[in-house]
Amino acid sequence: MTATFTIAIDGPAAAGKGTLARCLAETYGFHHLDTGLTYRATAKALLDAGMPLDNELIAEKIAQQVDLAGLDRSILSTHQIGEAASRIAVMPAVRRALVEAQRHFALKPPGAVLDGRDIGTVVCPDANVKLYVTAAANVRAKRRYEEIIGNGLAADYDEIFKDVQKRDARDSERADSPMRPAADAHLLDTSKMSIEAAFQTAKSIIDAALIRNKT
Repeated sequence: MTATFTIAIDGPAAAGKGTLARCLAETYGFHHLDTGLTYRATAKALLDAGMPLDNELIAEKIAQQVDLAGLDRSILSTHQIGEAASRIAVMPAVRRALVEAQRHFALKPPGAVLDGRDIGTVVCPDANVKLYVTAAANVRAKRRYEEIIGNGLAADYDEIFKDVQKRDARDSERADSPMRPAADAHLLDTSKMSIEAAFQTAKSIIDAALIRNKT
């Protein structure tokens, strides 16, 4: 029996993995980390300091100083920070620095839920449960569009759809830690699945793994 229990959740943007991760963490009393926010926090620090986004050495030093306890989703979720984060996320040195911090977080007892793009394949390859949450690009773009409109902001669906496709390509084609399902990950396609249905499916998988972990 291991001292901690780790749940790794991967998948593309707007597939529902963040919502699912937060629900699971609350249900099981586990710690939660949206690893994408660690890249956004690094990008924000660079932007705030007026530093270049193409200097890997500087970006690495900033990444090593990111406080995982101080990640504010409401501040880090802007489009500008997201674009900057996508640029530095392809840098191997930045990824190494943040992966080290993420792995340390995953060891927090009694358990942790981490969601991102390479949790099950790179950050926590030995996670007790691995989930890959995905959905069709047009469905994810519609969700993002409705979320923005729902917050009272202007949005262009066609631009959001193009951005989703661009991010997918960048995440899956990068040389370092490309986004892909782990060989032993459970696939959850939420294109036609409610978050409640996805939660119940994930919970049944996790409950079975928790029982195995206790024997």
